[in-house]
Amino acid sequence: MNTYRYSGNIKSGLFILGIILIIGLLTYTRQLIDELRHDNREIVRLYAEIIANTVQDENDTNLDFVFDNIIRKVQFPIIQTDPLHVPQMWKNLPESIQNNTQRIKFMTTMDELNEPIPLIYNDETINAFTFGYLHYGDSTLVHKLQWWTYIELIAITGFILLGFIGFTFIRNNEKRHIWIGMARETAHQLGTPVSALLGWVDWLKEHPEKTLELIPEMKADLKRLEQIGRRFSKMGSEPEMEEFDLSERVTRVVNYLKMRLPTLGKKVELLNDIYPGIMITANGSLLAWSIENIIRNGIDAIDRNDGMITISLKKEGNGVNIQIKDNGRGIPKKDWKNIFRPGFSTKKSGWGLGLSLSMRIVQDIHKGRLQIRESTMNKGTIFEIIL
Repeated sequence: MNTYRYSGNIKSGLFILGIILIIGLLTYTRQLIDELRHDNREIVRLYAEIIANTVQDENDTNLDFVFDNIIRKVQFPIIQTDPLHVPQMWKNLPESIQNNTQRIKFMTTMDELNEPIPLIYNDETINAFTFGYLHYGDSTLVHKLQWWTYIELIAITGFILLGFIGFTFIRNNEKRHIWIGMARETAHQLGTPVSALLGWVDWLKEHPEKTLELIPEMKADLKRLEQIGRRFSKMGSEPEMEEFDLSERVTRVVNYLKMRLPTLGKKVELLNDIYPGIMITANGSLLAWSIENIIRNGIDAIDRNDGMITISLKKEGNGVNIQIKDNGRGIPKKDWKNIFRPGFSTKKSGWGLGLSLSMRIVQDIHKGRLQIRESTMNKGTIFEIIL
């Protein structure tokens, strides 16, 4: 219940976390880009010093060598201009740029990102003066990093959106399935006592003289209806624990179902192998419900005329071992865990809630263990409860 109560806070928290992740990603990417630009600027500054020192030589061959063998090896666009910012040499410009007008326009774009570095001639005989500039842009790596950031953001946003839509669909589908399943489970629980009562009424019409004999059975069915209502009304609340005779409680469940097997349309024999006098502290109503669900599951799994279900109960050390063995269709090995998941069923008309409820009652409420001990196709299954 607390999960649903605070679901709005959980969603808000996840949304804020997503915003923080996106901001963190953008900040980190911006930091990387700034570092790469700083490295490029240091490289260009070094080139400017080399060019300035080379200009002092009388021979222009050294200047050509510097540009051809050093400047041309850079991995980012660079333009050397005169003091009036007229391009003189360039490297790594887009192929679409063919004239000076386009170069100047492209150079202006580069200057918005990176401030040009002046080429300063410095000699002891004359005052220092600027004889040109080096204009440079971002490297291919920086561009790829910028584009990759946007691709990541789009991918993350799309993934979150798709996940939200998917989980919402799954959640709504599960809620719808559970509501329908609970309705079917309620009808399934009510079916036995209601069918029995209808059967007793028909029997009384034919044999009114046996009214006194049937009153105890009819009371048992009415008590079962009351018990079913009490079970469902307490779902979601904290179960109350009590000390009781588990042997007597399980025997009562077996005897009740044994008397009403004809109303279920099954020729199945229920065998009682219950060790008497086993006391336990638990919720008797819920525990009996889980055992009844497993027995009913075994009854539904039997398609033969010589159906047989054996219910055994015995002490094992400090614990209790309950086994329900049937000779029904069996369960494939791959489904041994799936059958305890809500909504999973191997029956055409099943809604997969009976065994999942039993699992919750045994493991979540009573901290026990419910498992399939053994199952062979077309030979039967053994369910085991360890408390």
